[in-house]
Amino acid sequence: MKYIVLVAFVGILGSLAAALFFMMKNDNDDKKTRAKRMAFSLALRIGISVLLFASILVAWRLGLVSPTGVP
Repeated sequence: MKYIVLVAFVGILGSLAAALFFMMKNDNDDKKTRAKRMAFSLALRIGISVLLFASILVAWRLGLVSPTGVP
């Protein structure tokens, strides 16, 4: 489970970096194309985040992970 979470976080950070790249990119592409690519990258980040949250909830319900709580 740790590796799945780690891969998801790397995917989230990669998606944020891609969105930043498309936002800062300044070449011959028109603004609509850059905006679409940036929006897709941010939507992908949201999708990965929701999938990570759902998988952690499912793993908790199946008993694969357990909350530690505050002593």
